[in-house]
Amino acid sequence: MQLSSSATRLIFGLLTPAVVVAGVLGGVAVSTEGCAGEEATPIGAASGSEAPAAPKVGTRQATITRYNKEAWLPVGQPGSTPGSSADLGARTLAGNTLANTVSLPGLTRPGTPNPLDAWLAPGDRPLANNGLCPPDMASIDDRFCVDRYEASLLEVLPDGTEAPFSPYASVKGHVVRAISEPGVFPQGYISEVEATQACAVSGKRLCKAREWKQACMGPAKKRYGYADSSHAGACNDHGRSPMVALYANVNLARQDHWDWERMNNPELNQLDGTLAHTGEHSECTNEYGVYDMVGNLHEWVDDPNGTFQGGYYQDTTLNGEGCQYVTMAHEARYHDYSTGFRCCSDVAP
Repeated sequence: MQLSSSATRLIFGLLTPAVVVAGVLGGVAVSTEGCAGEEATPIGAASGSEAPAAPKVGTRQATITRYNKEAWLPVGQPGSTPGSSADLGARTLAGNTLANTVSLPGLTRPGTPNPLDAWLAPGDRPLANNGLCPPDMASIDDRFCVDRYEASLLEVLPDGTEAPFSPYASVKGHVVRAISEPGVFPQGYISEVEATQACAVSGKRLCKAREWKQACMGPAKKRYGYADSSHAGACNDHGRSPMVALYANVNLARQDHWDWERMNNPELNQLDGTLAHTGEHSECTNEYGVYDMVGNLHEWVDDPNGTFQGGYYQDTTLNGEGCQYVTMAHEARYHDYSTGFRCCSDVAP
């Protein structure tokens, strides 16, 4: 299918490989507008069929610190202790602010002007220069908090314990929650609807589009966060096409071959030259201390019509450069190998 130059520009101006897959194969522009879809199922809801077979996770499966349920308590609960974000659990101020709790008789310390000092246990107190955000989140000018890293997931099991969840698997039929950890493979294959719920289970929320962009650009408001122009190798934004590599014997010039099943194959993000560990590209950051907001995975933001930002490991320029990259071509229930997310939360009052 040969498209005119104007049609190609239209496709490339609106769609992305994750979103509607715009690819160039042998000089032929291909898009999968109207990608194969499926009915949205809330996380944890019964799918009405047998559970899917476990995905192939190979040797690239990240090991996430096991969640210590005995150690975790929400913000303000006596006895909470510091640890990794997996241990911290939902210790953000998003759903546990003073305004959203019952009165706290007897907790105010004599001579303490700030009730927050009495409400927060020592391990939950903000770090120096981190405003009122928990350690796994960055303070954006003390206006809101954003996860330092793209989200990975823990699965909440029926007995209440938690276990690492494969970053290559669909979350349909599972109860999961988002954590922010360095040195792991972040979660792809996730929709905005599912990402919203995963943030909520951890007491967080998806970032608003303007919040995401502000955090990405940093206090200096640079197009790529670290600079106004792209630096080769700074972020994970020059990876290979996993679809072309994995389906070398498939005619990908045909739009119908970019289907739901192929684009959600768990093997895609396990190929060399694709997904990178969170924080692996140490230059891909800014003064706020957030990582990988440009490249690696597209990141869903809070938009009921479906929007993700920042590009992914194969493209950070098609729909805007770096932090200005925005795609609105898919609805909120869509997902494929390139769609990920991170969470935000409100600061304490």
